[in-house]
Formats: sequence, structure tokens, C-alpha cells
Amino acid sequence: MVRLEQVTRQFGTGIVALAGIDAEIGRGEFVALLGPSGCGKSTLLRLLAGLDAPDAGRLAWDGGAAPGAGEIGFVFQDATLLPWASAARNVHLPLRLAGQHFEEDAASVHALLARLGLAGFEDAKPAALSGGMRMRVAIARALVSRPRLLLMDEPFAALDEFTRNRLQDDLLALWRETGSTIVFVTHSIYEAAYLATRIVVMTPRPGRIAAEIASPLAEGGDRRTDPAYAALVREVTETLRAVMPA
Repeated sequence: MVRLEQVTRQFGTGIVALAGIDAEIGRGEFVALLGPSGCGKSTLLRLLAGLDAPDAGRLAWDGGAAPGAGEIGFVFQDATLLPWASAARNVHLPLRLAGQHFEEDAASVHALLARLGLAGFEDAKPAALSGGMRMRVAIARALVSRPRLLLMDEPFAALDEFTRNRLQDDLLALWRETGSTIVFVTHSIYEAAYLATRIVVMTPRPGRIAAEIASPLAEGGDRRTDPAYAALVREVTETLRAVMPA
């Protein structure tokens, strides 16, 4: 889908967030970006989203052009919902910004909310929803335009473990159904190992790629009880220890 070629990003303060990043993200992959705080994971997402530009290097997209409006979905750590709008209206927002009318899309919006376990909450305002429910609305909003690329910046970090595990399972199911490419930022080794087809481990600032680890986990079954999952967690943990300063 996209190749990053010697991508470097430096801010005006002189801080080098990313230094010489070479990576490739294939169509349909689920890639986790893992590394310490400040290593440039979120900066890399912003570059992929077209919200920022590299100071050196380039992003080479398949077909020569970056995804257009509606082809990229973004989910942040905070759900960032409009507090005055219902769940359904929040989900519909990307389509409304593209000039579509809610009445034309209501059925598909309601179906997507139902797929994420929110049937019956279409008219609820964010204040009436739990943290996990608000995040489900945010995920539905990111998916409503059927994006080619879904970027997720620690979306489950603030949730309790039970809710986080449920949403991880829902996200995996949706990824398999839609075939979207997902790039997922996390600080959790366990989350990266559970979700991703490939884990990109980054060094402390300036962010570089220290290792890329392909997941050996089979599709289906209970991944958390798979011995291969425990082995993958150990491998990623050892890799992170090796790149962290003593």
C-alpha cells in the first residue's frame, strides 16, 4: 500500500521525532507500532494521514497518489465525539462532511452501530454512554466511509481490561470482514502481540525502526491461550529491552 523511504521529521524546536524510517505497509495488513513514549509513533500516523509532511524522505503510495478524502479513517485515544450529537449523527459525520444526507445513510449507520454492539443506542448522546461505548462509536465513525487505511492511536489505552479485550476482539473481527489496512499505535506488548500481523518496534527518540516481528498466530481460536502468543510476547519484550537505554 505504501513505502516509507528514509522518512525524517524534525520539529522547529530541534527535536528529531523520526530519523531515516524505511518501512513498507502492505494492503490488508494489521501493523502495530510499539515503542517508548516520544519515539515518533503518533508522528508517523500523522504522516500517513497526510496531516503532516516529512522534512526528508518520502511516502510512496501504490498507484502514485495518497488515499483521498474518505479513504483514511483515524481513531484517537479519546473518542472525540460531538457532545451535542447522537451516536448515529456522530458516526455519520464523515459522510455529512462529504455532502451526504443522514436520511440516505441512516440504515447503514444503524447497521454499523449494531455490528459494534450499540443497537438501541443510536439516539444516545455521548454523555449517556460509557467509555467503551464511546470508543465503539468512534470506531464506527472511522469505518463508515469504508476507508482503505485505518489509523489508530492508542484507542483502548484508557479503558478497563475487560472492555479493552472485548474491543480488541471486535476490531479483529471487523478487520477480517472489511479487509482494511490498519496501523495501530500502542504501548502494550500484549495488545500488539494479540492484534497485529506484524509488530514494528521503534527506538527511543529519534525514532528509528529497531525490528519488525511477524506474528506466528493462526487465524481463529483463542489467541490469548495459544503458546505461540506467549512466545511472541517474550520475543517482543526482549527486543524492546535491547533497544531501551540502560
